Amino acid sequence: MTTPTGSPYAINWDVTYACPLRCIHCYSESGRRAASQLSLKDMLRVTEELISLRPASIQLSGGEPLLVKGLFQVAERISQAGIPLALYTSGWLLEEAMLPELLRLFTWVHVSVDGATAGLHDAIRGRPGSFKRALRALTLLDGAVAAARQRGDTASQFQFGIDCVVVRSNFARLEEFCTELAPRFPQLSFLTFQAAIPSGLATRPGFVEHELLTDEQAHWLASDEGRQHLSALVPGTVQLQLSDSRALQMHPEHFASGTAANYLMHVEADGAVRSMAIYEGTVGRLLEEPASVLWERALQRHSDPFVIETLTPVRTMKDWAEAARRLDSHFGSEEVRARIARRPDYFPSSAPAVRPPIISLRKPAPWRLETEPSQEP
Repeated sequence: MTTPTGSPYAINWDVTYACPLRCIHCYSESGRRAASQLSLKDMLRVTEELISLRPASIQLSGGEPLLVKGLFQVAERISQAGIPLALYTSGWLLEEAMLPELLRLFTWVHVSVDGATAGLHDAIRGRPGSFKRALRALTLLDGAVAAARQRGDTASQFQFGIDCVVVRSNFARLEEFCTELAPRFPQLSFLTFQAAIPSGLATRPGFVEHELLTDEQAHWLASDEGRQHLSALVPGTVQLQLSDSRALQMHPEHFASGTAANYLMHVEADGAVRSMAIYEGTVGRLLEEPASVLWERALQRHSDPFVIETLTPVRTMKDWAEAARRLDSHFGSEEVRARIARRPDYFPSSAPAVRPPIISLRKPAPWRLETEPSQEP
């Protein structure tokens, strides 16, 4: 996908870094750092700046967005502007009283589930009981959508689904999402499997060694074989989406092929705009400069000589993680570098046990552009 220079296609806004969970792969280190969220007045100022860009969609994430007082006022303003809106939530705080506003203001609600069982999900998400809370949220959403359809409310475009971040611990159990979890929610619209990106806590050497997908696993996740295998298992009413996340890498070859995610603006909790969505380093704050100026500045970073020099040699998941650490250190502020230095490394002693693969993985072909045909038999 390509985007016009003057406007991002999509905007992701981490509205807070406060979070009840402690996910092992968290790209924003939420729950382990200051919340950094703005006052409602300033959030509404940021909202107006984002609306001025007229993106195709805005995504509210975090942290846990449902912790933010005034979230629905922000959502109301975006909805009034006619921009489709998505909410990314762990489901921990989703309550029945929120359902009317969720269905009225949002186009999509994504509930994060990283395991089809409590033991696996809770281990990855870092808090006992998080699986139970996620399923309760999905049950509430399922009931609300069913009731709306029974009333004949067909005007709403609301959809909800499950987002799974794929790591080595749950890679062998993706089938269970399709056969055991998704069928529990008849109104479920989508099921997404997206490879963990080497960003934030997922750049730690221990995490890369034990939980970041291997090249073979990432290759399978993006392959026709993987899609066909899981599509045969998921209910026919559920849209299946799989991604190896490499579009977010911003590799020069992906720019050349038009597959880089250069259409995405990422906004931090304090209103700062990142130059590239998954790497540290900002280009200014929306409370101080126009959104259009910051977007243009972010786009310029993509051709920075250090970025090109660092990403061009990347060929493997491990390469990607090493490049991410270099970029974070180079473009991050002193405060960011200090936060990175304080990160404890990841050790697998408390990680969920890894089961044998669900399929026989073939070694990926040599690095090639996504637009090139496969050379595998």
